[in-house]
Formats: sequence, C-alpha cells, structure tokens
Amino acid sequence: MEKELEKFINGAFKPYGDFPARTDVVRELLTNLQDKYKDLVSQGVSDKDAYKQTVDSFGDVSEIMDEMKQDSTSTSVHSFKGIALEEADLSQADLTGAQFNGSAIQKTNFNHADLNGATLNGAAVSDATFVSAKLTDTIFKGSDVQNADFDAAKITRTLFKSSSLKSTSFKNANIDDTNFKGSDLTDTTFEGSTISNTVFDGSGLARTVFTGATLKNVSFHYSEVKHAIFDGATMDKVTYALLKGSKANLDDITIV
Repeated sequence: MEKELEKFINGAFKPYGDFPARTDVVRELLTNLQDKYKDLVSQGVSDKDAYKQTVDSFGDVSEIMDEMKQDSTSTSVHSFKGIALEEADLSQADLTGAQFNGSAIQKTNFNHADLNGATLNGAAVSDATFVSAKLTDTIFKGSDVQNADFDAAKITRTLFKSSSLKSTSFKNANIDDTNFKGSDLTDTTFEGSTISNTVFDGSGLARTVFTGATLKNVSFHYSEVKHAIFDGATMDKVTYALLKGSKANLDDITIV
C-alpha cells in the first residue's frame, strides 16, 4: 500500500506542475501518509480500511492551487508572488494582505510583522522567523515551513493545511481557530502555547511537544497522538477524552 500512497500523492499534485516548495512538500506529505497508514495497521485496521482512512484524511490539494491561481490576478500592493526573498529583513513590516504564493522566502525575518490576511500557498518558508508576528486569516497551505520560528506569535484563523512544519517552533504562541489538518508536525514544539478551537486532524505528530501548553476544544482525529508529548499540559475534558481514546500518554496533565 505504500506504493499506492506514493501514486496517490503524486497524482494529486501532477496537474499543477512545479512550484518552489513542491519537492519538499510532496516528500514530507508522503512520509506523513505512510506513517499514518502504518499506525492504523498497527492498531488492527485492515490494509484496505487503513488506506482509505489515510487518503480521506489528506483533503483536496486543488484548494491550495486554486487559491494560488486566483491570487495571480490580484492587484495587491504587496505582491511577492513567485519571487526569491531569501534572508530578507521584513521585521516589523506592515504586510497585511501580502501575497507570497510560490515564493522562495527561506530564512526571511518576519519578526513582529503584521501578516494578517497574507497568503503563502506553496511557498518555501523554511528557517524563516515569525517571532511575535500577527497572523490572522493567514494562509500557508501546501507550504514548506520546516525549522521556522513562530514563538510568541498571535495566530488566529490561520491555515497550515497540508504543509510541512517539521521541527518548527510555536513556543508561547497564542493559537486560535487554526487548521493544521494533514500537516507534518514531526519534532515541532508548542511548549507553553495556548491552543484553542484548533484542528490537527490527520497530522503527523511524531515527537511533537505540547509540554506546558493549554489546549481547549482541540481536535486530533486520525493523528498519531500516541507519539506526541503532553507532559505538564492543561486541557479541557473533551480534548482529554479524544486524546485518551487515541492512546496518547496523558500521565502528567491537568484537566480543567
């Protein structure tokens, strides 16, 4: 079935050609799908059902690409679509509604910047920093956001759907009504963060750290919660019940 998963994800991206982060995103998402499939099988789910649940959790990649096409005709003042801005200093900048779709912005400094309403679909954002940045209605769908830093950022109604967020830091961030569905969060940390009304469905959570975080109304359906670390976390009863039912280790948490 692993070969079938490879065919599935390559087929999902095939109609859209190349964009800067395509290779890394496809590779990371494939690893995420394969890990999810193996995890389901290890729980006793049949090969056929495990494949179906894995594929169903992925969502529709066309949503990402459709938004990129729509933004290509926009007259936004801040349009950086498809250009290279590696290591740029955009700290404290007003980038409200800015477009970075398909752009190469690795190692760019967005610390304390206003990125409300900005779009970064299919962008290469690895090693960028967003410390204390404002990210409301910001979109990172299908992007490579590995090793990025969102410490103390204010993140509201933001989409990280189907993105690679491996080894990214969200320490002490305020995260509300945000969607991480189908993303790779391997080795990512949410230490000390406040997370509410947020979706991690179908995400890879191997060694993801929620130490000292506060979680309220957070969804983890079809995610590898048993590999995540929740030591010292505080959570509501509904989130606790969902995690417990998915075999997460909750020996050292507080229920509110």
